[in-house]
Amino acid sequence: MSVNQPAPLRPPAIKRGPDLAEKLRILSAAARYDASCASSGSNRQGRGVGAAHTSGICHSWSADGRCISLLKVLYSNHCLFDCAYCLNRRSNDHPRVSFTPRELAQLTVDFYRRNYIEGLFLSSAVFASADDTMLQLLETLHLLRSEYAFHGYIHLKIIPGCSAGLLSAAAELADRMSANIELPTRRSLELLAPEKKEHDILNVFDQVNQQHAEQHPRALQHRGRTINPAGMSTQMIIGATADNDLAILSRADQLYRRAQLKRVYYSAYIPVNQDGRLPGREGPPPLLREHRLYQADWLLRQYRFRLEELIAAENPYLDNDLDPKAAWALRHLEYFPVDINRATKSELLRVPGIGLRSQRRILAARRQTRLRIDDLARLSVVMKRARYFLHDGFSAAFNTPLREDSLRGLLTADSRRPAAQLSFNFNPPAEDALSALCGEL
Repeated sequence: MSVNQPAPLRPPAIKRGPDLAEKLRILSAAARYDASCASSGSNRQGRGVGAAHTSGICHSWSADGRCISLLKVLYSNHCLFDCAYCLNRRSNDHPRVSFTPRELAQLTVDFYRRNYIEGLFLSSAVFASADDTMLQLLETLHLLRSEYAFHGYIHLKIIPGCSAGLLSAAAELADRMSANIELPTRRSLELLAPEKKEHDILNVFDQVNQQHAEQHPRALQHRGRTINPAGMSTQMIIGATADNDLAILSRADQLYRRAQLKRVYYSAYIPVNQDGRLPGREGPPPLLREHRLYQADWLLRQYRFRLEELIAAENPYLDNDLDPKAAWALRHLEYFPVDINRATKSELLRVPGIGLRSQRRILAARRQTRLRIDDLARLSVVMKRARYFLHDGFSAAFNTPLREDSLRGLLTADSRRPAAQLSFNFNPPAEDALSALCGEL
């Protein structure tokens, strides 16, 4: 080619978007702060791929804390909102990507067939209107259920403010649905997430609860499934605002009674943004506080404690040194010690160190014989706490008079768990493991 000849023309470079692997990396990382990742309570079966089980999915954890037996991912991290605490808020400068419904459905089925996952946890930032965003999520679920015949577990995050028809369709396709209440009070929501409306979030719970009430048992039995069989859940951020434990548990108690929620998740605040409305970055996440809230929540749901028994307006924080049941027992020593051979079911469950499993074993064993204190350890009673509150009709496990100050010292020495020993995980334990976490309260 001579010097005077022009260089040959080349086609312009094609600007390629992120490939599927890059989308997966970005959108799975963006979903890691969502804790409401329960996977039990469904029984969806059918011809095709996968099945959902009432007992749930056994979870394992990746190095960064993500649950890897559910594909936990956002559909998109493009967001219209600018919530102070959220990594995906619109003012943050980081790569924005979205799946297509076909990409995500195919990815889910491919991962299932490779035995990487057993189900899907699908959420999304609100990249358009609530209805437009929900339509994309529902198209993904429709492809999975109809075209790919996927009957595995699907947990769908609802976009608050979507129409009732879309919510009804979601309840037919998903095994569990959730909508995050985000913060314990309306005032806190208006401060940190002013574009989100408390009414829209609560309306999701009310509509789904109404759908459950209106479903026809015989028709559902014939079809072999139920509407949203694993129920609804939600999540609250703990420590991002000045809300006390009473406000947090009052909101949870309201949701359990009003909307029949299956579970409220508590997520210790982790600073990911710089914002004057948020607490500073000093110190670790409030993990011990999160732990105590889970214990108190367990007592509300499973042990039939009333909210006012666990916490009061004059002292609106849970005891850091003692689990909530032990703290209640110290305030009500007039009920103790309890005779293990005569106590009712409710009375046994109020004894620190006796949980649901050990209560059932005590009731079964005493039908056959009279129990002695020495028998209790074999029945899964946690004697390091229970010994101060029990007797067998002949002798007590602890013979010193019950006094709040002395018992507090003994219980604290026996069972206090320093915050440094609480390891952080982006996903809380599954329901069937929560009793173990709470140490058989």
